[in-house]
Amino acid sequence: MSESEASSFAGRLARLAHAVLDTLQIRLSLLAVEIEQEGIRLGSAIFNLILAALFIGFGVLSLAVFVTVALWDSHRLLALGLDVLLFLGLAVWTGNNARRRLSQGCRIFQDSLAELAADKSALKGRR
Repeated sequence: MSESEASSFAGRLARLAHAVLDTLQIRLSLLAVEIEQEGIRLGSAIFNLILAALFIGFGVLSLAVFVTVALWDSHRLLALGLDVLLFLGLAVWTGNNARRRLSQGCRIFQDSLAELAADKSALKGRR
C-alpha cells in the first residue's frame, strides 16, 4: 500500500468517524430535548391536576355541606349517607382513572428510537 493510498484511507476513516460522531451527537441532542420536553409536560400537568383537584375538592365539600345543612331538620342521616357515598364514589372513580393512566405506559424516547431505526435501515441500504 502506497503512502497516498494510506493517507486516503486514513482520510476516509477520519471522515467516517466524524460522521458517526456527528450522528451520535445529533441523536443525543434529540434525546436530551425529549427528556426536557417530557419533564416540562409532566410538571405542568401535575401542577394543573393538583390545582384542579383542590378546586374540585373544595366545591364538592361545599356542596356536601350545603345539602347536609339544607336537609338537617328533615333527613339528616340521608344527607350524611349521600355525602359518604359521593366521596367514596369519587375516590373509586379517580383511583380507576389513575390506574388506567399508569397502565398506558409512557411515550418517552419514541422519536429517538424511530430516528435510530431509520439510521439503522439507512446504513443497511448502503451495503
